[in-house]
Amino acid sequence: MDVLLYRIVRPIIRFLMIILYRPKYVGLDNIPKDGGIVLAGNHTNILDCWLLISSTKRTIHFLGKDSLSNGLKGLIFKNMGLIFVNRNIHDKEALNSAKEVLKDNKVIGIFPEATINRGNDLTLPFKIGSVKMAYDTNSYLIPFVITGKYKIFNNKLKIEFLKPYKVKKDLTEENNKLRNIIEKRLEAGNGNSK
Repeated sequence: MDVLLYRIVRPIIRFLMIILYRPKYVGLDNIPKDGGIVLAGNHTNILDCWLLISSTKRTIHFLGKDSLSNGLKGLIFKNMGLIFVNRNIHDKEALNSAKEVLKDNKVIGIFPEATINRGNDLTLPFKIGSVKMAYDTNSYLIPFVITGKYKIFNNKLKIEFLKPYKVKKDLTEENNKLRNIIEKRLEAGNGNSK
C-alpha cells in the first residue's frame, strides 16, 4: 500500500500538533520499532488520528468509514494509507486488508468505539475488530488513552501508550479486557476526555 503522501504530510502534522495543542506523549517506548502492531484506543475528537500520526515515526494505517472514500478526499485518504470500512456490514474485505498490513509488519490504528464518543460514558461499547486482527496475525495489541481537550495552547492534551500484549483465543473476553484497560486508565486520575 503506497503511503508516500503520509510520509510527506506526517512531519507537517507533527509540527502543527506540537505548536497548536502541545500534547504530552507518554509511553512511546511501548511502541516497537518494527513488527506488526495494532494501536487501539478511545476516540474523543476528529483530530485523534492526527495525534496518533504525530506520536510515532511509524506509518499508521487507519480504518475509516467508507463514506470518506469519495472524490478528492477519498484519493487523499487512500494515499495516506486509510483502509475504508463499510460499517453497515461485517466488512471482511476491510478486515482482510488490515490483516495484510499487519502481516507485512506494519501498524494499524483503530478506534474500537467506531465513532467519536460525544456522551458522558468513559467509552462506547467496543467493536471486536482490533482484538480479532491482533489475534489472527499474532500481532501485539497496544492500548492507548487520549485525555484532555483539543484547545489551542492549552497544554492538557495527552496520549498515553500502554504495555503491548498478545490477544488470547476468547475474543469477547479480550475485547472486554481492552475496554477495561482503557477505562481504568481514564478513571485513574489521568482525566476524563469529556
